[in-house]
Amino acid sequence: MSGVTAGRVPTPEPGKRAEWTTWDGKPVSSEPPFGCVVVVYRHGHEGLEVLVLHRAQHGPEYEGDWTWTPPAGCRLPGEALRRCALRELNEETGLHLSLEATPCGTAEWPVFVAKAPPRAQIVLDAEHDRHEWRLPDDAVRRCSPERVSMALARAMAWLRDREGRNSASTGSWGSPGS
Repeated sequence: MSGVTAGRVPTPEPGKRAEWTTWDGKPVSSEPPFGCVVVVYRHGHEGLEVLVLHRAQHGPEYEGDWTWTPPAGCRLPGEALRRCALRELNEETGLHLSLEATPCGTAEWPVFVAKAPPRAQIVLDAEHDRHEWRLPDDAVRRCSPERVSMALARAMAWLRDREGRNSASTGSWGSPGS
């Protein structure tokens, strides 16, 4: 997630506007939504897999809040939300995918989903040092703090319900080729 902590809004001094920048110095919108999350999934050998990224800020061995997250980032001032989601997805992963808005986020941090092909090639930016494709429950457990893991869990439940309706006749949601 580029820049500021998701879901936190700085409180400016009275009469002054808060000015945020991302980790790489870009300005951040002071109006909601402040950014967005993109839950990238694919159908792998073991079923549905979710992409999580490891932040490079504290080194490759660091584990803690904000270490593992789905692709996400801050919205630039005046930037359209969908444009922000597409930009962050491409910057952080190198992927160009179709996005679908979900009801799983908040007004400040909406959540999109994007389906990747099984052999999608991930190209990480300088903000991240590794990535993993995890089974949904593992991905939820991997991500923290709780607001990140819960948004991911809500998105996976929403996706499961939606995909389940689309493949109800086979009963094979989450399996390869479904």
